Amino acid sequence: MRLLGMNDGWLFWALLSAVFAAATALLAKVGIAGIDSNLATAIRTTVVFVFAWAIALSLGQHHALADIGRRSWVFLVLSGIATGLSWLCYFRALQMGPASSVAPVDKLSVVIVIVCA
Repeated sequence: MRLLGMNDGWLFWALLSAVFAAATALLAKVGIAGIDSNLATAIRTTVVFVFAWAIALSLGQHHALADIGRRSWVFLVLSGIATGLSWLCYFRALQMGPASSVAPVDKLSVVIVIVCA
């Protein structure tokens, strides 16, 4: 019996996301020791920026930029702002508290998504 069906590919990526999110909390907690949480967020964001564009460029997906509609641009920009604010708050919380407490509270976002979706 197969564990995942044909339409369950999202589950693999969601589980992988959870693993990397856990790594993010653990690595960030060590990385922010002794530096400002906003500076740490800026460094992390720069790495994500370079990494994401390297993937998009290497796969040739950047050619589709001209095809993105106005509505998508607006919501992607708003999502980016929300992500930035989330990361700033997350790193500040990690700097002030234990990762074992901060990460579960941060995951309340799952409940918020369920309620709002």
